[in-house]
Amino acid sequence: MSEIRQDPTTKEWVIIATERRKRPSDFMHRSSKTETVGFLRSCPFCPGNENMATPAVLEYITDSSKGGWRVRVFSNKFPAVTPDAGNFRKVEQNMFLSLDAWGHHEVIVESPTHNKHIALMNDTEVSDVLSAYRDRYTALAQTPNVKSIIIFKNHGLAAGTSVEHPHSQLVATTIVPRHMRIKYDVAISYYDDNSHCLYADLRDSELEAGTRLITATAKFVVFHPFASHRPFETWIMPLANQASFSQIGDEDMHYLAKVLRITLLKLHRGLENPDFNLVIENSPVGEEHADFYLWHIKIIPRLTETAGFEIGSGIFINTALPEETARFMRDVEV
Repeated sequence: MSEIRQDPTTKEWVIIATERRKRPSDFMHRSSKTETVGFLRSCPFCPGNENMATPAVLEYITDSSKGGWRVRVFSNKFPAVTPDAGNFRKVEQNMFLSLDAWGHHEVIVESPTHNKHIALMNDTEVSDVLSAYRDRYTALAQTPNVKSIIIFKNHGLAAGTSVEHPHSQLVATTIVPRHMRIKYDVAISYYDDNSHCLYADLRDSELEAGTRLITATAKFVVFHPFASHRPFETWIMPLANQASFSQIGDEDMHYLAKVLRITLLKLHRGLENPDFNLVIENSPVGEEHADFYLWHIKIIPRLTETAGFEIGSGIFINTALPEETARFMRDVEV
């Protein structure tokens, strides 16, 4: 019989459709992606083509005698928001409120190699990528008017990527998105009622249950949440109580790099390189030390499509049991 589960972090409902359930192996991507080369002359993210992109705001320079960069960050050439925009609200036709699209939209090129995805990197290379995330978050958080910073990665066409070369993006805006605010309000309410952090309690409950657990280390926990919105939805949470990713230290960054690489490698091998979205869920800027929130990484493989019932009701339908997908992930050898 199907089951309706509630996501404790948003209060949204999810139907775990066991009547339409698929085996975890049924989600294997069987990708039509062709093998790509390590360098593409027409790619704006490949070394030597830097003039095809905007000037770098951050570069990690390689230690080799050949020179060059390991990670490169620059403003998106086609930004969703821009620091050149104004920063004021205006009302049009009484009830219609608009805001100039002020902010910063940056690209983090994760490797100089055109076909080297995070799952195929070594731990040091992944740590460089994560450190670039943190460094740019820290810099932009000190910029006046920035209220939220979203760090995300789109992998594959179904996830929305337009450039094949592995990269992530960062968008800093003058607003706190409603989705973030709802999660934050739920966390505040839980803290007021229980004097505990909702996310820390959720993490500890998943550790205790064990059935949806994929990996547990001395620093981080990886699991498929109880009310997973999508098949193979994966969360990575720290054991340290930190509201913002910007608080992570260098030592923990190396632990996280290994955990993230192994998690993505399991998805890469187990589901044959699926398209996915990765988002770092953070507190709003200025609230990095909140006791009631815990930053975490969310990975959503793009294995199913949103249909009419989900659009009309706001209720997600997941055709895979998180307990079964987590078991499948634990068994994938890396």
